[in-house]
This record gives sequence, structure tokens and C-alpha cells, in this order.
Amino acid sequence: MIDTTAEIVRFRNGNHARHRHDEPQIASALARTYAMVLAGGRGSRLMQLTDWRAKPAVPFGGKHRIIDFALSNCVNSGIRRIGVATQYKAHSLIKHLQRGWSFLDADLGEFLEVLPAQQRLDGAWYMGTANAVLQNIDIIHAHAPEHIIVLAGDHIYKMDYAMMLAEHLERDADLSIAALRVPIGSASAFGIVTAAHDARITGFVEKPPEPAPCADDSSVAFASMGVYCFDTKFLFELLRSDARSEDSLHDFGHDVIPAALARSTRVFAHRFETSCIRRSGAGVYWRDVGTIDAFWAANLDLTRVQPELDVYDESWPIRTLQEQRPPAKFILGSPDGASQTANALVSSGCIISGAAVRNSLLFTDVWAEQGTIIEDSVVLPRVRIGHNVRLRRAVVDKYCSLPDGFEAGLDPEADRLRFEVSEGGIVLITPEMLGQRVHKL
Repeated sequence: MIDTTAEIVRFRNGNHARHRHDEPQIASALARTYAMVLAGGRGSRLMQLTDWRAKPAVPFGGKHRIIDFALSNCVNSGIRRIGVATQYKAHSLIKHLQRGWSFLDADLGEFLEVLPAQQRLDGAWYMGTANAVLQNIDIIHAHAPEHIIVLAGDHIYKMDYAMMLAEHLERDADLSIAALRVPIGSASAFGIVTAAHDARITGFVEKPPEPAPCADDSSVAFASMGVYCFDTKFLFELLRSDARSEDSLHDFGHDVIPAALARSTRVFAHRFETSCIRRSGAGVYWRDVGTIDAFWAANLDLTRVQPELDVYDESWPIRTLQEQRPPAKFILGSPDGASQTANALVSSGCIISGAAVRNSLLFTDVWAEQGTIIEDSVVLPRVRIGHNVRLRRAVVDKYCSLPDGFEAGLDPEADRLRFEVSEGGIVLITPEMLGQRVHKL
């Protein structure tokens, strides 16, 4: 058994707690752990943002991709044997993984291997999250892991998986499921966990129409984060059994987790608040940026004076592909001389030439010309913005070129005729909507 209390230390003036990954027992367990990142989903609720890329490859936060958060959690936690299962329009994702995550040292037993759908077992592509793991079972088996952490590659959060693994070992669990409290009104979008006082899971329902509230607070439900820690033998047994079921959707939430509960009494909930990496006094942070509204809000939260997600924490860096770009450049005067740029993140390679940028996030290589005003907007990389453009509450996709005098976000009816407008009123603009044939022949 691992004495988790003895192996948790406080650091950085008590800002957060984490395991000392160099402790022999923890380090040994981490070395025998394999992380399987599921990154094959389309993310259709992001609408045209995922027409040409998988959801995990969508840019986030000015310089990252969504998948960088799950991968950084693995590396920062001490898990450096990682497989990434890809499928839907994976070219940009695979390119990002090859260029940005090639620093792991094979001589030290570290690796990140890309696992595209290859029809390894039969003539089918990945037919669900569980099937994606099953189809790579021979590759995983060759690495001889004792523990497997399965997680999605399309969520934004900072978590020390070593804490979850240590708790898993201390409980002698077959399966541990990371969970957090969510508002009861939105809980039907999640797998809902029912747990006893000792955290033993007694029930699990995937996306129920009427989620069961927590016993101590009827306003929230206990929801699965889609982060699972398995003993390898137990997981392989479940996957092989699931593959033989003709009625299965081959999905972890719908099929594998209920089967695990039927087979074992040693399935436990791991409370995310114990392993969430955050500032002292801050709440837990986990976001599914699966809609345009959620994507816009999570990006713009980073422009606040003290955002909920701390991306400046040097002890838990979010790694990514570091492009060699010059610093952001600000020249000339703006339409509002008193506030040329305020509450904004402006990434490297940007040139702001007499434009005003307020409450907005600009990714790399965005150029904005004289007279332009950008407000409450997210502008993805390599966008060109002409003179006297007005943008408000917009998401502008990569490679767009906005002509002089262009307006979006000011007239909802006019926007709906040309662009995609979300339920929350966010305007999504892509090159194809502008008649710019970036992707189509």
C-alpha cells in the first residue's frame, strides 16, 4: 500500500498540493502506467470550427491546442508513456503532436505514440471509445503496463493524475473514476455517479434525462469527467467481453463502466477537488469547450485580471508547439486613443496597426489595420483584418481575411444571413463563409 498522506507535499506557499513524483513508490507506479488519450472525436457542436480539424486540435488560449491540456497533465504528473488515438480529420492534430510533443526521450522509456484508426482487429474503424482502446490492445500490451489511465483529449483542466493513481492503489481498486459536482440543470450531459460515504460507486447512468442529485446538495450532481484509472488486467477483460456483445455501443460510459460495476465491488470515485491544480482559494476548473458559446467564454476568461484558469503557473506548465515568432507589435494610434488595448491577450507575431483591441484574445500572426475595433472576440491564428473593421462577440477562424469596413456582431439579423450565430449570440466566421476557398478545391 502507498501512504498517500506521507507522500503529499505543499509547495509554492501552499498554492496547491501534489505528490512528490520522485518518491520511490509513486515513481515506480507512474513508470508502470500507460495513458490512453482518446482524440478521435469530431466535436460537431463546434459547428464549422471542426469542419477541417478534430476537436482536440482546435486552438485554445492564444498559443495552445485543446489536447495540450490533457497531455501536459500526463507529463507534469510523471506519466510519460502516452498513446493518442486519432480518427476524424486528424492531419493537423497529428502534425501538432509530431512537432510539439517530440521532446519525450525514448532512451528513458518515454514516448508519445499516435494511434490512428488502422482496422487492426477487423475491417472497421474505431466504433466507440472502448473499441478505440480495444483495437490497440496489442500495442498497449507490448508496453506491459500495470495501470492504464484513459482520458479524453478535448477538455480544459489541470489535474495531477499521480494523486488519482496513488488513491487507486491505496484503495486496491479495479477502477477509479474522476468526478466533480456540476449544476443539476446541466447534469444530463454527463455520466452521473452515485457513491457511498467511502467513495465506493454504487450506481452510474450515462446522460440520464433526470440526473440524481447529490445527497447533501440537491442543486448539484456528481458527474464523471471521463478520466478513468484501470488495472490493466481488469480493463482488458472488460474490453474483450464488450467486444463480444452485439448490443453494445462499445462506449465507456454506456457500456464498459456499467459492466465494471456489475463485475467488481472495487470501483471508486476520485474527487477532482483533491487533484485539481489551482491557486489557493480558487475553485475547481474543468471545461468542456464543446460548443461555440463555451469555447468563446473559456477563451475570454483568460483576459480577466485573475482568470479562473491559471496558465502562468510555472510549476504546472501547459506545453505546446513553440513557434519561433517575433513579439507582438503595436504601432500608430487607435480609434480610441484612451484604450488602444485593454484586458486583452495578444500573441506573438501579431501586428496591431492603429486598431483597438478590448476584452479579446488574438492568436499568433493576427494583423489588424488602422481604425479597426475588436471587442469581446476570439481571433484564431493568421487572420488578416483590414481598415475600419468592427468585430464584437465573434469567433474568427484561422486564415480569414476580413476586408476594409467589414462588420460582425453588431446586427444579429444580418449576421445570420452570412455567418453562423450561436444560441448565445456569438458570431462564428470561417473563410468559406467569406467566399475564401482555403480548404475546398
